Amino acid sequence: MSTAPKGLPSTIRHWIGGELVDAADGRTFDVTDPVSNTAYTQAARGAQDDVQRAVEAARAAFPGWSSISNRERARVLYRIADAVEARHDRLAQFESYDSGLPITQAKGQARRAAENFRYFADVIVALGEEAFRQGGEQFSYVVRTAVGVAGLITPWNTPFMLESWKLAPALASGCTLILKPAEWTPLSASLWPEIFAEAGVPAGVVNIVHGIGEEAGQALVDHPDVPLISFTGSTDTGRHIIRSSAEHLKTTSMELGGKSPVVVFADADIEAALDSVVFGVFSLNGERCTAGSRVLVERPLYEEFTRRLAERADRVRVGLPSDPATEVGALVHTEHYERVLNYVEIGKKEARLVAGGARPDHLTEGNYLQPTVFADVARDARIFQEEIFGPVVAVAPFDDESEAIELANATQFGLAAYIWTSDLKRGHRIAHAVESGMVWINSHNIRDLRTPFGGVKASGVGREGGAHSIDFYTESKIVHVALGDVHTPRFGAV
Repeated sequence: MSTAPKGLPSTIRHWIGGELVDAADGRTFDVTDPVSNTAYTQAARGAQDDVQRAVEAARAAFPGWSSISNRERARVLYRIADAVEARHDRLAQFESYDSGLPITQAKGQARRAAENFRYFADVIVALGEEAFRQGGEQFSYVVRTAVGVAGLITPWNTPFMLESWKLAPALASGCTLILKPAEWTPLSASLWPEIFAEAGVPAGVVNIVHGIGEEAGQALVDHPDVPLISFTGSTDTGRHIIRSSAEHLKTTSMELGGKSPVVVFADADIEAALDSVVFGVFSLNGERCTAGSRVLVERPLYEEFTRRLAERADRVRVGLPSDPATEVGALVHTEHYERVLNYVEIGKKEARLVAGGARPDHLTEGNYLQPTVFADVARDARIFQEEIFGPVVAVAPFDDESEAIELANATQFGLAAYIWTSDLKRGHRIAHAVESGMVWINSHNIRDLRTPFGGVKASGVGREGGAHSIDFYTESKIVHVALGDVHTPRFGAV
């Protein structure tokens, strides 16, 4: 049985206009932990009236927040980063308990979240604006202005860090905002109000509305005074948000699903590739959008690599999220757990199960699954085509470079890809041919905050990261100035 961390809130309330408030109609919903699957607190169940209050607060705060200097906003972001880091132990305990993430993996979230705020503070201060000169006749320059009230809808995997990934650039750009955290993992978001208050964020600049996606999230997407929506989550939900946003021609950024290939050639560093594959698909309980969940191995290496991958999967330590020895914890929610188990049963009919596929014997309750490996997976198999979002990997052979590219591209998704080969010319060829927004060659998923993040095809619309995030949260206006006499054709002159 997982031990609850100290200081759990009795109720997780909205944060609107700088105050903790209940839902307008008083409704709540249960929040459960993934080990006992019992409710340990309730959260305010937001709806249209709550979103309306939050939008009004954000609109009232927008003129003041957007008009201060970039340097002044950066100072606030630095203070937010300091306040986040000061709570790193508490944050990790909350995140692990609420989401089922192993505590050792949850401990990195505070540092990464703090770095997001520091990074975007630096970006907004250093970012210049473009200017153009047309000889001696005209000068043109670009002015950036904050879009307005931003709607941020975040997922349940590594929730706090992914919230910071949206909060930081939105605030740096001068937007005010409404954050709608994922209903399955709202606990760590309960730390934001005290962080923002400690950092001196003016009331109404950040507002948090908890609730169910179909209610609070939909109200946020539908609101005419929220011109911008940033969403991370499933492809189906992303499609729905884009359709709903069309009514008011909203700007959207969609970071959606993935079924990322790992292409392993026979000349690869096998040990490094194995380490990367095992970590990439089983860390964070396999609940990560960039997981390398399709492993494509050149045929001469296929049997050995598959056997060793299965052996490694069998040795992965599954256990209580609070145990520092745990490498895979409990899946986030019973609904998601049943979904993943269903895919495992589908996989048993489609391919050869070589590791896992069931609950570990020593864990009789909780949302646990032994890391699972399927071999000889056909390209039309559901476990090859559909995002499972759990500790499950599909392995298939290929015979040559062209088949590797074909298999890598043989899904609707295109978020990330990983290539392992000692032939760097081939690595670059594959990287350019694979349909994905991000590619790593001889590396696992190491992020640089300056780089664009996003996917192609069903994996998303738009890019965030670095200056791309500032572009998303701002409008660019071009101002043209005549430098000399203007010679305009005189239509209608006498």
